[in-house]
Amino acid sequence: MKLRQYQVDAFTSTLFSGNPAAVCPLDEWLEDALLQSIAAENNLSETAFFVKVKDGFELRWFTPVAEVALCGHATLATAHVIFEHLGYSEAAISFQTKSGELSVERAGGLLEMDFPSTPPVACTVPKALLVGLGLHSAEVFAADDYFVVLDSEDSVRAIAPDQSKLAELDLRGVIVTARGKNTDFVSRFFAPNLGIPEDPVTGSAHCALTPYWAKKLGKNVLSARQISARGGDLQCVLNGNRVRLAGNAVTFMQAEIYI
Repeated sequence: MKLRQYQVDAFTSTLFSGNPAAVCPLDEWLEDALLQSIAAENNLSETAFFVKVKDGFELRWFTPVAEVALCGHATLATAHVIFEHLGYSEAAISFQTKSGELSVERAGGLLEMDFPSTPPVACTVPKALLVGLGLHSAEVFAADDYFVVLDSEDSVRAIAPDQSKLAELDLRGVIVTARGKNTDFVSRFFAPNLGIPEDPVTGSAHCALTPYWAKKLGKNVLSARQISARGGDLQCVLNGNRVRLAGNAVTFMQAEIYI
């Protein structure tokens, strides 16, 4: 059996930046163990699989070690493949996922995703979180991930995490954020429990970042940059209990998988 696969750099218009995702169109769903094996072989932060259905597409995401309930950059990459390589002519794409219905549409030269908003709330600060980030104290919240607010972009850049300590945490991952110098806010994201020491650009983290910074800065339209080594840019809009996340994507590779 041969499967098509694309590799797409998401949240960037320049190759070798943004977050790379593998995107694999399927005629029908394969066994979960095989999907996980493909994702492990790709060894990217996410591999997306999708199947065409009557009202859109079913979409699933796998890290090298586990399936996840929501992934932004691989959704953006999948929409890019459907629009640019599969001849999709409708204005918007509807995805059925473990996080409900998600949509992606073209918007001013960008691809814009409609995701649920997950505002972070105050929480007890785990000792492993502070030790893992090399901090004595910090302003900490929680949503799907621990959410750590620092005093400056430089402080976020300086974080050198102890991945073994962060792996002790009970939530999906760790967001570290601050106001940006040239954008409204910056962030980094670590998820060692999912086989992702540092994710280059994390769309789903912005479901928490957007409502936090919208309230903090008093505006609903924000510019964001994830300041990983590769880096990536997002435009974020808070719309009630939803967030709209927009960015570019560029194809790096087309390939065939032999199984």
